[in-house]
Amino acid sequence: MAYSHTNSKGQQYFLHMKDVTLKGGRLQRIYFFARDVREGAVDAMPAGYMVVENPRTGLPVLKKDPALAAAA
Repeated sequence: MAYSHTNSKGQQYFLHMKDVTLKGGRLQRIYFFARDVREGAVDAMPAGYMVVENPRTGLPVLKKDPALAAAA
């Protein structure tokens, strides 16, 4: 089952992951939320991240957890 987050407006979003190649050729992993379960759905929240919601649109995004960054 994909990791889900319900925002303040009551809408449910599912976490997804995708590996993309940047212009310089470097491979980078991106995380994004979608309203439906698609290819690349993630079962658990990645370590060191937290969900933050855009106050205007309610769209959830992943952000590095500052508490874990300060401890390192």
